[in-house]
Amino acid sequence: MREGNSLNIGGITWDLDQFDGIYVVGTGKAGAMMAGAMESILGDRLTGGAVNVKYGHTAPLTRVELIEAGHPIPDAAGVEGTKRIVELLERLGEDDLVFCLLSGGGSALMPLPAEGVTLAEKQAVTGRLLQCGATINEINTIRKHISRVKGGRLARLASPAHVVGLVLSDVIGDPLDVIASGPTVPDESTYADCRTILGKYGLQDELPSSVVRYLDAGLKGTEPETPGPGDPVFDRTLNVMIANNRQALDAARMEAETRGYNALVLSSSIDGETREIARVYSAMAREIVRHGDPVRSPACVISGGETTVTLKGAGKGGRNQEFVLAAAAGIDGLERTVVFSAGTDGTDGPTDAAGAVADGQTLARAAGKGLAAAACLDDNDAYHFFEPLGDLVITGPTHTNVMDLRLLLVGQVPQKNRDRS
Repeated sequence: MREGNSLNIGGITWDLDQFDGIYVVGTGKAGAMMAGAMESILGDRLTGGAVNVKYGHTAPLTRVELIEAGHPIPDAAGVEGTKRIVELLERLGEDDLVFCLLSGGGSALMPLPAEGVTLAEKQAVTGRLLQCGATINEINTIRKHISRVKGGRLARLASPAHVVGLVLSDVIGDPLDVIASGPTVPDESTYADCRTILGKYGLQDELPSSVVRYLDAGLKGTEPETPGPGDPVFDRTLNVMIANNRQALDAARMEAETRGYNALVLSSSIDGETREIARVYSAMAREIVRHGDPVRSPACVISGGETTVTLKGAGKGGRNQEFVLAAAAGIDGLERTVVFSAGTDGTDGPTDAAGAVADGQTLARAAGKGLAAAACLDDNDAYHFFEPLGDLVITGPTHTNVMDLRLLLVGQVPQKNRDRS
């Protein structure tokens, strides 16, 4: 909140008059709208800036340059955009203030490999780590150490300027060091951890030689370690979580209640196999119809988080569309029952849909068009199941990203129909 030249963020008030220059940098799917908000708040006190965004996720801005780049696969445009951000940061002095806007997709959209490592080599490392079964924390440990901006290094580049990280979370639990790979957050991992990970999975001879050489140099101290907790670079750094999945769920709950539903938020931390979560939702729908538990109808059950799909087919879709298709089989025949799931960024998998919606009559309508739900599930082809029905949820870019939103709606059902459910 700004009053005159005083700006309050995270309980701290900043006197904008004390700064020579005020800049905005950042990365992520929500970057354009976040930058637009900063332009509105700061007005003519904003000196300039640069933000990397996904192709097509732009907005008309006057002081902040938007650089379109590749997601989920990083590309050369992302590298060039990141170089421009770095060049801006390296010019800053102790009397400058920089806001770093971070949101989902930021890690891929702000790629800048360490000196001597190419983008293709860094991508090969990530791919090999995924194949060998490394955890996300292990993957991030390696990625941060072969990057010039991740793992707190962006804050180091901006030093001695004041840095304020404004973060939208697309990660369960909202860990600041994971979102966009924590460019303004202390990194607790080390080059020694990287060496341990390589040994654990036997990757020493499988990764590009340039990467192994760089990690070895870091272990010997000839390449700088990522800045960790207590590093003085963070004495002038503040990170503030400004939006997350729970806020989206609470907003949905309040809207449902204004429309007369008995609303229940299950959790903002649901993960696991998409079809298994869909089975739970289907069972819950029948329980609401029969017994009024865990909430009486008219009911709205809300959850968030991010599930996963084990790909076995060659179809088209995403986790939200697959969730709705799997749930549709479980609610088949139920009256006044609807299930919905969508990505808050407007994108679900490699499709133009955010998700899908189904009700108790969806399978019957689909059969009339020659569509078989089971066959589409087997082929991971939810998109081509819902498209002919007109039941895809297509929003276009929403310019935000706080994971997924799932809804189960059960209207008031007559007693005689409950008994048949």
